[in-house]
Amino acid sequence: MKQIINIIASIVLLSQASLAQTGSLSGKVVDSNTKAALDFASIALVNSSDGQTAKVSQTNLEGNFNISDIAIGTYRLKVSFVGYQPFSSDIITISSEALQVNLGQINLIQNKANVLKEVAIQGQRSAMQLGVDRKVFSVDQSLVSEGGSATDLLANVPTVSVDIDGNVNLRGSGSVRVLIDGKPSAIGGGDISTVLQSLPASSIETIELITNPSSKYDAEGQTGIINIVLKKNKKVGINGAVALSAGTQENYNANTSLSYRDGNVNLYGNYSFRYGTRIGGGFNNTSFINSGQTFNNSTGSRNNVGNNAKVGVDFYLNNKTTIGASANFNVRDSEDSEDISYIYQNYSLGKNGTSFRKSEEEGIDKGYDLTLDFSRKFKKTGHELIANFSFGESFEDEGSVLNQDFFDTQGFRKDTLDRRITDNTEKRSNYNIQVDYTLPLTTEQKFETGYRTTIGLGEDGQNSRRYNLQTSSFEQDFSLTNDFNSEDIVHALYANYQNQVSKGFGFQAGLRAEQAYLNTEYIGRDRTSLAETRSPGKLDYLRVYPSIFLTQKFKGENQLQLSYTRRVNRPRGWQVNPFLDVTDPNNQRKGNPNLKPEDIHSVEFSYMKYWKAITLTSTLFARQVNDVVQSYRTRLNGDTTLSQFINIAKTQASGLEIISRADIAKGFNVTANVNVFYNRFFGNEEYNLKSNDGYNWNTNLSSNFQLPYNLSGQINMHYMGPRITAQGRGKEMFGLDAALRLEMLKKKASLSFNMRDVFNTRKWGMITQTDQLVSEFQRRMQGRQATLTFSYRFGQSDLPQRNRRNDRDQQQAPQMEEPVF
Repeated sequence: MKQIINIIASIVLLSQASLAQTGSLSGKVVDSNTKAALDFASIALVNSSDGQTAKVSQTNLEGNFNISDIAIGTYRLKVSFVGYQPFSSDIITISSEALQVNLGQINLIQNKANVLKEVAIQGQRSAMQLGVDRKVFSVDQSLVSEGGSATDLLANVPTVSVDIDGNVNLRGSGSVRVLIDGKPSAIGGGDISTVLQSLPASSIETIELITNPSSKYDAEGQTGIINIVLKKNKKVGINGAVALSAGTQENYNANTSLSYRDGNVNLYGNYSFRYGTRIGGGFNNTSFINSGQTFNNSTGSRNNVGNNAKVGVDFYLNNKTTIGASANFNVRDSEDSEDISYIYQNYSLGKNGTSFRKSEEEGIDKGYDLTLDFSRKFKKTGHELIANFSFGESFEDEGSVLNQDFFDTQGFRKDTLDRRITDNTEKRSNYNIQVDYTLPLTTEQKFETGYRTTIGLGEDGQNSRRYNLQTSSFEQDFSLTNDFNSEDIVHALYANYQNQVSKGFGFQAGLRAEQAYLNTEYIGRDRTSLAETRSPGKLDYLRVYPSIFLTQKFKGENQLQLSYTRRVNRPRGWQVNPFLDVTDPNNQRKGNPNLKPEDIHSVEFSYMKYWKAITLTSTLFARQVNDVVQSYRTRLNGDTTLSQFINIAKTQASGLEIISRADIAKGFNVTANVNVFYNRFFGNEEYNLKSNDGYNWNTNLSSNFQLPYNLSGQINMHYMGPRITAQGRGKEMFGLDAALRLEMLKKKASLSFNMRDVFNTRKWGMITQTDQLVSEFQRRMQGRQATLTFSYRFGQSDLPQRNRRNDRDQQQAPQMEEPVF
């Protein structure tokens, strides 16, 4: 027994000694002039004796890198980044006396034009970068979205889906916070889906998904944050690009950008024009219990003309201080039309027959955002102060005309059901004040704190006139003429503490406190006396949102992370606006100013691993939402229903998300995403809602491939399974997109062709079942569309160098960001 114990002890000691004989290397890569962090820079550790590559990595979003499991020996570190001179270190020694080496700050020097042409940097940025707290998707790698809108782009991002009206869903939930350049944007007014449909995909740099944000981020959003990062040119010298697109169904795009950068200033600007037409149609059939049936079929079109411009300047006062200012402008014109044919059957009141409704709507939207940024870096690496102030406004004027006539069963016109003219006005003002401070306590510990105030002011007006058959004139309809004002104010303070306790284990703990106000006022008129009436509303609450992240790294590039966050989903915009929408008189809608905010508790357990040719990230998640906001549909009278948002008790969801990228062969890779979750809606006796539960799932598959003669291609497939709702279920949806690109003129120009919804299958539908009715609706989104795009780049374009780097990157896995604990 003693001998066995000695043998086991020897094995343990030998194992520990073996484990101890591996080291690590860390550092941070920055611009030598501005000291700005360089994210996704390529890192290679090579043996000094034979020059063979031992380890490869990339810097994370803060420019940091950490290479682990390095055998004892001597090495050189090589760093490369597009537009900068390559860096090669002196001899680095990993020994038993020095297992952990920190190189500190590595300064890369920007290339001059003649030097840049000789740099043999090979490779292409991966379409997806996996970070500790986010997933970053590169727009320039999405061929199927060229010539499309931001809505088309988001529809091809894993775990994201977009419905027929352009509303964005993340992990099956529409309660997601959408930001532009990290801030709420006024250019979308009260409806972010509107600006996404008019914003060309070509004006976007990256899409960031943060599914479980820490307390450093805005607590808004049930399933997290989608941050749309607009292009901001940073390359030295004068650079520019122009792109033109033409597509079927009268869709056209134009985009141009120009920038100039030297040592102390960076000027940039871009302009995008989009003329987009969305042609759709569908049906909405409702059967009332023991009362009758209404069937309708609709066809319609939405035409949007959007102009978006962004200009900005960065001043590098010294190597530690930067001041930046930018302005973003958006002007949109829209023309919508819809025709609906109704059939009425088996009504006890004898209302059998048909009706035909025609509606036309025109709108003008104008908006702008002004931003001022300040950044100050201190002597210690990672010690910095960042401040931001932004202000934006948007204005919308919209007019609509609708006509609805009723015919008997023989087809003879009986009477006019409704003839109406409605004018709507909307004004939004957004303020954002933010200060973030980061203090590294030691090389393993960091403290972050900050303050943020967001103020959103809204003024909405509706004026409706209805045709009087007796007087043959339009008269004011005071039941649909009203005003609605709102103040949405949030003050927030946060603190985060990060600690790399050991080589493999680190944690981050944070706390965010938010004081929120939602003040509303509904102004209308009494229908009898016509006296003005005012109905104020007030929501005032203080909440604390904790977050904690535990990360364990293992040998062989394995990483586990467990996180918990508390979040909120505040009702706003059209959810709280009590205006009655009678665009479809048989299916009316209105908001609810008495909505309470959702209270969300979210847990995620993630595993990340990459091999030579495969990257894998899997996440088990669970979420409980209290006071969940859901659309509730009920019967008003006769053949009319009303949909209104209400708070039901709660929902619980738990599931598994897997994202994997595989480099099948040189020039051929596949990225797949599967999201499966169980969702349960708890019942509500007040609204006679029964509990409802079931499994939801969706998947996304994207493949990129290189062909001869400078051709490349992409195929993207998306499937969403049936979805559980409070009163029924959503229908399944499937779509496939494909694209080809040809590089020309020494890769300064490209010609691409894509087709979205190749099989013409993208349809959005829902089935609603209550004790009063059974309803089914379905609408087509846009249908099959083909687009041809020509792009030309001039100046110091980095595309040729990035393409030459492709051979190496195709043989190695995309690198995960290292933890910043």
